[in-house]
Amino acid sequence: MTLSPAGIRSARRRGHIVLISGQALAGLGMGATFSAGALLVTQVSGSDALSGMAATGTTVGAAVAAIPLAALARRAGRAPSLATGALVAAAGAGVGLLASVLGSLPLLLVGLVMLGFGTAVNLQSRFAATDLSEPGSRGRDLAFVVWATTVGAVLGPNLISPADAFGRSLGLPSLTGPFLFTIAAQVVAAAIYFIFLRPDPLELAARIGRERDAGVAALVDIPTADRSGVRTGLIALALSHATMVSIMSMTPVHLVEHGATLVVVGLTISLHVAGMFALSPVFGWLSDRVGRDAVIALGQGLLLAALLFVSIGGEYQGAVMAGLILLGLGWSASTVSASSLVADSADPLRRTVIQGRADLLMSASGAVGGALAGPALAALTYEGLALVTIGLVVVVLIAVAYRTARRTRQVA
Repeated sequence: MTLSPAGIRSARRRGHIVLISGQALAGLGMGATFSAGALLVTQVSGSDALSGMAATGTTVGAAVAAIPLAALARRAGRAPSLATGALVAAAGAGVGLLASVLGSLPLLLVGLVMLGFGTAVNLQSRFAATDLSEPGSRGRDLAFVVWATTVGAVLGPNLISPADAFGRSLGLPSLTGPFLFTIAAQVVAAAIYFIFLRPDPLELAARIGRERDAGVAALVDIPTADRSGVRTGLIALALSHATMVSIMSMTPVHLVEHGATLVVVGLTISLHVAGMFALSPVFGWLSDRVGRDAVIALGQGLLLAALLFVSIGGEYQGAVMAGLILLGLGWSASTVSASSLVADSADPLRRTVIQGRADLLMSASGAVGGALAGPALAALTYEGLALVTIGLVVVVLIAVAYRTARRTRQVA
């Protein structure tokens, strides 16, 4: 395409529509599968202590996928990278379905790891939305793609019960029906990315960078490197995600142990996911207006409130629901603003590399959180797990305070 203001704006709009569509579809299947994952691992293994392996498997998969998908994006563009990740996730759902039929925990964990590639696609999509961002709109652009996951991810957990019934009608074991939804959704999402993400936003951004002397570069915000911003953003992304995964992954198990039905579990996770994504445009707008650091701090405050809610009222379903909503909101504010901070601060020549490392660290931290959450639940109870997790929030607040104080000294 010919580089022009109108052409770049058109490519930006088209890219955002494609990313939003893909994220909505992928979220539909993944929301149902992730919600059933902990329960299915418990069912197959016969142990509540291993239930956290579901979240661990998917987050390990996202971590494993982060660098290769970033490298593929750098070499071939966003479209092949996103489509490849979605297809691996679809294959993972197929493996998970087979594992549940065979009653094989190792094979189920392999499927969950492969499903984690879908999470890696979700993470990379938010950075893809910033490839052609205008100055001052990076947080908003990123947040709208994050928000797109809301439609599918909120509906997804509520599909557990009907999907389970559909799977049973086909003669499949209980809790395996959601895998069928994931297979279909990820295949369609892959097709959308590969066919319609044209021109490729990352390739176009690179072309604009090469031709900046022609007067086009002013249309796209080319950030300058800021190691402090990258470091703070990475800390906030990693520990906020670990906090969220630790509590969220154990909530279905905790609720079922206290007599909740699958419908209640699905509703609770839906409300949590709504908190994660529904207000992300608001947090993106705030991060553009009041600053990334301030919104990261706001997110940590919401996470702290969530942890106190579930630690005090863990015996009450209403309190757990309220805590999970706050947990989602805190994750959203922290993740949107921290991701924008990383995008702002990354060296333009190494942007995809740094973004891949950010996704790797975020997913790895979630994997560790999910792995430790199961034993912690068994040893400390759900309420004790929430209290211990407060330490992660404190670390992020210290990192933000240190960066703020340092910047204040530099200005003075």
